Amino acid sequence: MPSALQFQCHFILIFLAALKGETRYLKVRDAAEDEPFLLLSEDLKRELSAGQIYRRSLRCIDMLSIEGQFTFTADQPQLHCATFFIGEPEELITIDYDFVKIDCQGGDFLKMFDGWILKGEKFPSSLDHPLTTSQRYADFCGSGNIQRSIRSSQNVAMIFFRIHQPGNGFTVTVKKATNLFPCNVISQTPSGRFTMVIPHQHKNCSFSIIYPVVIKISDLILGHLNGLFLKKSSAGCAGVGDFVELLGGTGLDPSKMFPLADLCHSFQGSAQMKIGCDNTVLRMVSSGKHINRVTFEYHQLDLQETETRKENSIEEFCLPSI
Repeated sequence: MPSALQFQCHFILIFLAALKGETRYLKVRDAAEDEPFLLLSEDLKRELSAGQIYRRSLRCIDMLSIEGQFTFTADQPQLHCATFFIGEPEELITIDYDFVKIDCQGGDFLKMFDGWILKGEKFPSSLDHPLTTSQRYADFCGSGNIQRSIRSSQNVAMIFFRIHQPGNGFTVTVKKATNLFPCNVISQTPSGRFTMVIPHQHKNCSFSIIYPVVIKISDLILGHLNGLFLKKSSAGCAGVGDFVELLGGTGLDPSKMFPLADLCHSFQGSAQMKIGCDNTVLRMVSSGKHINRVTFEYHQLDLQETETRKENSIEEFCLPSI
């Protein structure tokens, strides 16, 4: 039975599939029946490539993976709404308020958040984000100067809002910028390949995949001697300033996930693991003393797949709940 988080995240990824034209996730008739699920037509693609801005209305719960101008207008009281923004791993997201008409005194609110929040859990976690939790919010109804723009620190951001009066709403413009050294990332797809580099910086970076996956790690450079350490004791990589850990769980926050394996030392070759969790995270901890780099590839785990591969491999494992 899929968890509530997995269902919600897969629902979000269906929005992504529709916007990116990945029809394998949708039946064509479903896409044609509901406007927000419409696939990008060739005409629209040509318009966007010609520099014209993409515009459409927002729903109470929505997902955006494309630049453009987006408007929400309440047709009835909307009390629990959110829009999730996601880019490619190497992209940052900027959200600007163009127009806002809400009643802050009447209980409305409109907030931006640097990252995602789902069921009370944050990505990136507080341990992995450069800002404090309070600094990650931009509250339109808050006291002091109104912050009308926010740039994300990673490839995901969101707004959440409550509007009581029909006819009220807001318009935002979404733009993307290149991030030369992507740190915290949520993958848009259940398969891919990625290289994470932390160049002499003291910080932690997490790559989140909201699927059960097979993940293969290669070309790990941490500035240490060769070796691979599996997390068989509470000691783990304690005392080692630079390491990579694999985490699994049912939530969004890496700090609340179960540690599955630690890689404390550089190696060449491959280390593979099957992780049957709703969410899989590869997390790199960096002391800032080295240029740390890890390359990995992943694909969605076939639940019928039971073969043990001949290469370096860690058996499939995940606690159903913790």
